[in-house]
Amino acid sequence: MVVAPRSITAAEYPLRPIRVLVPYGAGGVADVTMRLLAEKLGNQLKQQFVIENRPGAGGIAAMRELLRSPPDGYTLGEMGNGQTISASLFKKLPYDVLRDFTPISMTATFEVMLAVADASPYKVLRDVVDTAHKNPGKLNLGAINPGSTQNLSAHLFKQITRVDVTIVTYRTTPDLMTALLRGDVDVGFDYYAALNGVIGPGNIRIVATSGDHRNPLLKDVPTAKESGFPDYVVSAWNGLAAPAGLPADLLTALNGEINRALASPDLQQKMMSLGIDASGSIPDQMHARMERDTLKWRDVIDSAGIPKQ
Repeated sequence: MVVAPRSITAAEYPLRPIRVLVPYGAGGVADVTMRLLAEKLGNQLKQQFVIENRPGAGGIAAMRELLRSPPDGYTLGEMGNGQTISASLFKKLPYDVLRDFTPISMTATFEVMLAVADASPYKVLRDVVDTAHKNPGKLNLGAINPGSTQNLSAHLFKQITRVDVTIVTYRTTPDLMTALLRGDVDVGFDYYAALNGVIGPGNIRIVATSGDHRNPLLKDVPTAKESGFPDYVVSAWNGLAAPAGLPADLLTALNGEINRALASPDLQQKMMSLGIDASGSIPDQMHARMERDTLKWRDVIDSAGIPKQ
């Protein structure tokens, strides 16, 4: 006779290590966020949270593995704006990002930096836009990875400012920085964590950030909103989710532990040093954010005429 495994209660959880599926390679903002959080959660719950990097087109490999895992709290997945983008970037996905997973909590937000070479004549964001309007087709914007938040942020900037510019895609941030410094592109779009090593005299300057508020690490740099472009707001984010069907008591317990970890001063400081705002949410807030961003990026993709994969 086969005996079904006993369901555990939230008070007993966790009894063994928890897998955390990360749909990106090691070293990026998303990966670093999850590793810092996993370490804190492990200390709190006295159990290991094991990061599994599963990079692949649009995060499909990681999300597919999460989808076929039991909803028992022992397999979690990092989700965020990358998955909301994939919902419109791909003709068909093996899952519905809004239906097939249980959002647990948002974990971090981070805005895009609009960078120029330090020797660039563009001192403020308005200089870039005015020059582009006076010289249609002459300026280049640079970003990594087609379909990435950084890349779509460049497309959104082009759409909102109504400038005639070319968007050039690079494989890596170092490739983008090299192009920026030698004048191949006029403005680069990337995260603070990717750029902080090259911000400074002789390298690059940040002329604006894309968030709702100024970055505390760059207090003298205005947002695009402050620079005269109130509709240009991009805040990338990530969170943790489980397969659909996660028991309510486990959802409540996990949400509480994640938010407790994110509120800890040491984790806050580590995240902030990378330009990341460690901030949690209730599950419904994460689901609502996914709905909003799915619509937002669908419109950007459609307006840009980016072919579906």
